[in-house]
Amino acid sequence: MTDNELKELVAGLAVSNAELVLMSKETNAKFDRTDAKFDRTDAKFDRTEAQMDRTEAQMARTDASLERIGIRLGNIADNNGSNAEDYFFNSLVDKPELGGIGYDTIVKNFIPKSKRGQGEFDIVMYNGENIALIECKYKAHKSDVEKLIAKQVDSFKKLFPIYANHKFYLGIASFLFYPELEEFAKENGVAILKQKGDVVEIEATNLKVY
Repeated sequence: MTDNELKELVAGLAVSNAELVLMSKETNAKFDRTDAKFDRTDAKFDRTEAQMDRTEAQMARTDASLERIGIRLGNIADNNGSNAEDYFFNSLVDKPELGGIGYDTIVKNFIPKSKRGQGEFDIVMYNGENIALIECKYKAHKSDVEKLIAKQVDSFKKLFPIYANHKFYLGIASFLFYPELEEFAKENGVAILKQKGDVVEIEATNLKVY
């Protein structure tokens, strides 16, 4: 190899080394930019996780608030039901009568339990031949009358078979009625007990035996 050829080879190697150094610097710069992007992405994930944590905490607080509201509404409904029950019981206790039939015994909030099951009856009136079951509501609905007809009589007879041959009469007592409900009760022979001023008005001219 001549001196000129050796010089050219050395010069070429020098250029290649310089290119390699430059490429290495460019690659390192790309890696640095990629690392920076990953850092920013990690930061975004951190912020997203923090937002999710805050959202979950807010949802937990909302759930707790709704639960408390539900409890309050439930307590209000229970109190209203108890007030209606007390009011109509006190109106009947001195003269337990429904549809011209007098009763010897009247019981409020009767919750019998036996091996045959358990029942709950707002007001029960009894004599030797007849039993009256009265459902009390602050604001009655058609479903309350349907339940009274379809379930309460059968439930009472199941708990107390000795009364299975008694005549059962039904009543729905409420501070608030709407016309369709009153009509439905009358059509099914269910007495209507409602507040009228300071007294209880009883409509029981079409009582049906159940």
